[in-house]
Amino acid sequence: MSAFTLPRLGEATNGALHCERHRPEQTTLYRLVQQHAASFIAHTEASTGSELPRFIKAEFDAFLECGILAHGFLRLRCGECGHDRLLAFSCKRRGFCPSCGARRMSQTAAHLADHVIPHVPVRQWVLSLPIPLRVLLAAQPELVTLVLQVVQRALSRHLRGLC
Repeated sequence: MSAFTLPRLGEATNGALHCERHRPEQTTLYRLVQQHAASFIAHTEASTGSELPRFIKAEFDAFLECGILAHGFLRLRCGECGHDRLLAFSCKRRGFCPSCGARRMSQTAAHLADHVIPHVPVRQWVLSLPIPLRVLLAAQPELVTLVLQVVQRALSRHLRGLC
């Protein structure tokens, strides 16, 4: 079984039968977001004097729906024994949801390790921006391209100087 496939209904994992539905609504993070997201957003908007970008509010909303059966699910049925299982839809977001973010990170890492990195020379650069600039780019995403062009030019000049 690969790291990215779900066990079939009734299939043994690590020698024991185990198939438990993830219940995000029982986690501390979920309860905190559920109780305080609206007041956090209102406080942040009042203190900054501007509305938060829509994608930030959408991340909170998607997180609160992720893995909750009431927001959609898939019914799985074993053809042999007739056992049913409900699989709640996930938000598939990258920003805030730890479950979906970890899954995507794991899939990306596996893809890079299996298909990309062995075939190309690799040099990694990490770009960290000051928080005020991050806020500006979140509010005005059209500026991200300009900032990345400046970074790319600086890295290109640096790399040409090394050769």
